[in-house]
Amino acid sequence: MNEFALTERELALLPSDDDVRFFAEHGWYLSKKLFSDGEIDDLTAAVERYYAGERSRRLPVRPPRLAYWSPEDGDVQRHNDYVHYESDAIAKALIKPLVGAVAARLVRAEEIRVFQSTLIHKPPIAAEPSNVVPWHFDKHYWSSSSSDRMLTAFIPLHDCDEELGTITMVDGSHLWQEVGSDDSATKHFAERHAGHLEDLLAANAAHNGSEVTKVPMIIPKGHLSFHHCRTYHGSGANRSTRPRQAVSLHLQDGDNAYREFPLSDGSLAFYNHDSLVRRTPAGLPDYADPEFCPTVWHS
Repeated sequence: MNEFALTERELALLPSDDDVRFFAEHGWYLSKKLFSDGEIDDLTAAVERYYAGERSRRLPVRPPRLAYWSPEDGDVQRHNDYVHYESDAIAKALIKPLVGAVAARLVRAEEIRVFQSTLIHKPPIAAEPSNVVPWHFDKHYWSSSSSDRMLTAFIPLHDCDEELGTITMVDGSHLWQEVGSDDSATKHFAERHAGHLEDLLAANAAHNGSEVTKVPMIIPKGHLSFHHCRTYHGSGANRSTRPRQAVSLHLQDGDNAYREFPLSDGSLAFYNHDSLVRRTPAGLPDYADPEFCPTVWHS
């Protein structure tokens, strides 16, 4: 039995040829309804238990750049990495072959694995500075990854719109030739100055003769947005009366592997996996380690 086989109903939910061409041109895609209301409700319940302290296991070591909100951090925007590893209930609800098959079709890959999963909670506090996510693209933080076909599925646990501070894409920015970057670009956006990131976005748009066209993702419950690893994106304040809750499911194609990426000080770019995953026969971090990077779909 093929564990990644899709039903006829699921096959009908895959991106069309036009959708694949749209993703290649624009760098983002809004899916059909991939999760039933019941599946999202199950995921929401698992998230609530996670925040209440439930864990199936803990990370064996704490990587130096781990995002890991805890109650003592207060009512700020919460980011918690590796939730697919720490919570079997979240993993069961979150990781389904259909999501991997959609991603595989968008980037024309034969295999999709989890790269990272980050649980996000934006409190309904319009003036909370941490709620505003400045412009960035994910590949900056994944410099130790060899692939440029990585992508992210953004999975809200409810209808998500601009009032909630939904994720917003810079249309077509994945095709830009990058300028004005430096080693600081490998740092998470929370460690970088928002003004610098805004300037970097403007400089890259100007260099490429492009306009900065911002597209807020209006995402109904059960639908997902996908974006290319080089697509600039960010999000605004939560101006609603309820939290914005979501999971960013970062995905890698089957060809992705660790690579040495030298920085100007002579050190190598680092990702948290490098502290956690098993080693290849050559002694390098194995980004195919099934414990931390399980396969979501394979043709």
